[in-house]
Amino acid sequence: MEFQKDNTFFSGRLKSISFAFKGAIKLITTEHSIMMQFSIGILMAIAGFYFHITRTEWLFQIMSIGLVMSIEGLNTAVEKVADFIHPNYHERIGFIKDIAAGAVLFAAFTAIAIGLIIYLPKFI
Repeated sequence: MEFQKDNTFFSGRLKSISFAFKGAIKLITTEHSIMMQFSIGILMAIAGFYFHITRTEWLFQIMSIGLVMSIEGLNTAVEKVADFIHPNYHERIGFIKDIAAGAVLFAAFTAIAIGLIIYLPKFI
C-alpha cells in the first residue's frame, strides 16, 4: 500500500480528523493508563455538575483533563516507537521513556493541584 497525499484542503482535513478519532479510540480502548485517566476525567465531570462549579473552574478542569490525557497519549506514542525501534531493554531507550513518563507526572500533579483548588473548599 503506497501513501497518497490528499491535495484538497477540505477532504484532507476530514481524513486527518478521522485518523485522530481512530487514534483516540485506540488509546481509550487499549491503553490502561488512558482508561484510568479517562475514567477519572468522567468522575471529575460528574463532580463538577454535582458541586455546581463555576465557568472558570470548568475551564481549568477541562484543560487539566485534556492536558493529562494529551501528554499520556504522547507518552504512549514515545513508548511504542521506542519499543518498535529497540524491543529489548536498552539504557538509552529506558532514559527516553522515563523522561516521557516524567512529563505525564508533571501534568498529573498540575491536574491534582487544580482539582484540590476547585474541590477542597467545597468540602471544608
